[in-house]
Amino acid sequence: MNRRQELKQLIKNVTPDTFEDVALAVFRWQAVSNFIYREYLSHLRCHPDKVQSLTQIPFMPIGFFKKHTVLTESPSVQTTFESSGTTGAQTSRHHVADLDWYTDISIRIFEQTYGPLSNCHLLALLPSYLERNNSSLVYMVQQFIAQTHSSVSGFFLHNVDELLITLKNLAQNSDGRTVILWGVTFALLDLAESAMPQDLEYLQDLSGLMVMETGGMKGRRREMLREEVHEVLTKAFGVKVIHSEYGMTELLSQSYSKGDGIFDASATMRILLRDINDPRAVYNNPQSGLRYGGINVVDLANLDSCAFIETQDLGRFVGENATQFEVIGRFDNSDVRGCNLLI
Repeated sequence: MNRRQELKQLIKNVTPDTFEDVALAVFRWQAVSNFIYREYLSHLRCHPDKVQSLTQIPFMPIGFFKKHTVLTESPSVQTTFESSGTTGAQTSRHHVADLDWYTDISIRIFEQTYGPLSNCHLLALLPSYLERNNSSLVYMVQQFIAQTHSSVSGFFLHNVDELLITLKNLAQNSDGRTVILWGVTFALLDLAESAMPQDLEYLQDLSGLMVMETGGMKGRRREMLREEVHEVLTKAFGVKVIHSEYGMTELLSQSYSKGDGIFDASATMRILLRDINDPRAVYNNPQSGLRYGGINVVDLANLDSCAFIETQDLGRFVGENATQFEVIGRFDNSDVRGCNLLI
């Protein structure tokens, strides 16, 4: 078994207690096998053998995915996911060497959070993503839909009437399954505001409905506070909370919120915060005294690219440990993104 396969086994079996050790093992491997990351570390005069903790690991700016091929010495690339962006904007490209790995990780994260997909009907309203052919989100949801083994699960591009009919039928008979309405934020708001009240009132009887927003206005609507968005959606769909997914093209892991925008870090993901005035000052717990900061992500699933990403999101820790976090905005002048709710 080569080192890459050994690391995959460690990642598959990672626990909160072993996360840091596994992350350090991945770091030392990528510091050698990833040319772009290795050069970045060299410019920082970072000696990998002297790095002994998560907070000492240099995180690579997410913008590198726009200008460079971020890839380790791994098997040939199976696909390249590309981020959404405004017209003319340079987009990120994430080269993926193992789609089965991505599928396995994402399904495992979802089912650890919500239970088996075979107990769900999944209706996906992702128009801006479906109009592209290299969206990581669409690929992931496709795999989720296949796992539901439901004849009514599927994508709905502009056929909103069919979606409403499907929801109405499920309100009458969902076979005891959870019905997931998974949508990009602007599309869910359009549905909530354009549908006639009588078209949605039957959803009050659909006790198993779960609305999952994946963020993003895509320039279609004005940006809104999360509280505004969730107030509109809870009222329209008759649910108590709105669920959210935190992910992006440059990450193969996701985290989910079961309400109030509070995300639980998944097994292969860890959030750290950096000081907005000193990107090398990184903290991994709420006791650091840092109220909010730039979000750094350790994504162990990014074994073939880079597992240590400095995002342009602003966030804060929630609770007494670092397992929960909230996304509170974006850095000034950062690009509008499609995979997280902007404030």
